[in-house]
Amino acid sequence: MDDYQLAEALVREAGTLALLMRQAGLEGRQKTSVSDVVTAADHAAEAYVLEQLRRCRPDDGILGEEGADVTGSSGRTWVIDPVDGTYNFLHGSTYWCSAIALKDSSGVLLGAIFQPEEDKLWLGGTSRHATLNGEQLTTFRYGDAGGSGRSDAPLSELGAATYIHPTWLADPMCAMPWHAAATSAASLRMFGSGSCDLGRVADGAVGCWFQHSCPEWDWLPGQAIVLAAGGAADVVRVNGLDWFLAGGTTAVRELRAALESGSVG
Repeated sequence: MDDYQLAEALVREAGTLALLMRQAGLEGRQKTSVSDVVTAADHAAEAYVLEQLRRCRPDDGILGEEGADVTGSSGRTWVIDPVDGTYNFLHGSTYWCSAIALKDSSGVLLGAIFQPEEDKLWLGGTSRHATLNGEQLTTFRYGDAGGSGRSDAPLSELGAATYIHPTWLADPMCAMPWHAAATSAASLRMFGSGSCDLGRVADGAVGCWFQHSCPEWDWLPGQAIVLAAGGAADVVRVNGLDWFLAGGTTAVRELRAALESGSVG
């Protein structure tokens, strides 16, 4: 299998394993807060992906949310999020996924996201246009059948997906830029899985996305797919926090400006 086929197979198998384990009964354990939880399915799905990558790509590095950390010799690293949206997953929501990315020194090369209960698989990277269940995405492309030309749509006309933990709203250094960006959009959506959100930015179901302090496993898979769909992505530091942005070129530019307007110095 090539890298894309491998990534697709791994997220599909990891997501299916997690779903089967949830159906058999699971309990969660808090990590940093009541909404930041982990289950045995997270660990089992990551262990499965780790085993397959060590067999199929023995020279590559591996980094996983639940602790996988393998140093490779190839200069490439696979980044694993076995269950993104674990709080949703644990509470019976369908809005969770398994995600994986491949990166090297130049940046992210590919991403794959599988949402099992919706049977949605997004895939894309630097050498392959983004797809949803094998169908090419045309969200950001003018002149294509079904293309929306969303690259130039202003933020004020778009729904924005985001996430902010309630405790961060008490911190003006975070709340001020978030509020500036949030009030610039036509509407807000907060679903609780960044990778699912970013897949929907790529396919046009969500207009744009912003969130602060994303680890690589919450950002790289979706970033790769949005870029492969012809969209834009950016990172901006405001008040000591890194904010991650994705969408059309105009929306990302306007999100950046809105966040920067919340700077205290």
